[in-house]
Amino acid sequence: MENQGQGLHARVLESLGPAITAGAYPPGSVLRTDELERRFEVSRTVIREAIRVLESMHLVASRRRVGVTVRPTEEWNVYDPQVIRWRLAGADRPRQLRSLTVLRSAVEPVAAGLAARLATADQCEELTRHALGMVATSRGQQLAAYLVHDVAFHRVILRASGNEMFARLGDVVAEVLTGRTEHQVMFTDPDPAAVTLHVRVAEAVRERDAARAEALTREITAGAMAELDILAP
Repeated sequence: MENQGQGLHARVLESLGPAITAGAYPPGSVLRTDELERRFEVSRTVIREAIRVLESMHLVASRRRVGVTVRPTEEWNVYDPQVIRWRLAGADRPRQLRSLTVLRSAVEPVAAGLAARLATADQCEELTRHALGMVATSRGQQLAAYLVHDVAFHRVILRASGNEMFARLGDVVAEVLTGRTEHQVMFTDPDPAAVTLHVRVAEAVRERDAARAEALTREITAGAMAELDILAP
């Protein structure tokens, strides 16, 4: 019975969340729980649980005698991975991808420089392993396999920086990379130059060359933005 409730709650969320982030319910719109019950044919408990999750993302606010109000976009928790996923699924995908890529451009090069100073031997080994995994899956339209190594590579960079704020952005970067792949904002095979850059970043981190690690990572993020100009104008 509990699993069934969770399934119903997830179904409501997967309908309301993307609708709100896509603008189907503009800021200030009021969602009535009784109307939602009828629409989704679920209990009030299920609706309330879904609303609680949306509240935790700052997408809506519940007020007595008013109902559930959609909050202004600037109040949303735009770093929440689920919110990112919903926004990338909507019509505003190109602008969202650019916004997130600019964030990466500001953070990841600095994180790579720090990683070159602070990464452990295990983290250096992990970085090299995933860079070589990217090389191995970069041909033959293996984007799903490539994505696994790409996400893991960038998570290691952020974590190895030694900065807990950067490390927490691992989920954000993972959603960006996943969204690009799932919504086909990628070439059928990754750019060979970008793949090579990842290998060179791993080398720079292993050799403790902070300046080179930062410069190479900056090239990676610049290349990602250039791809968006082509694939998501």
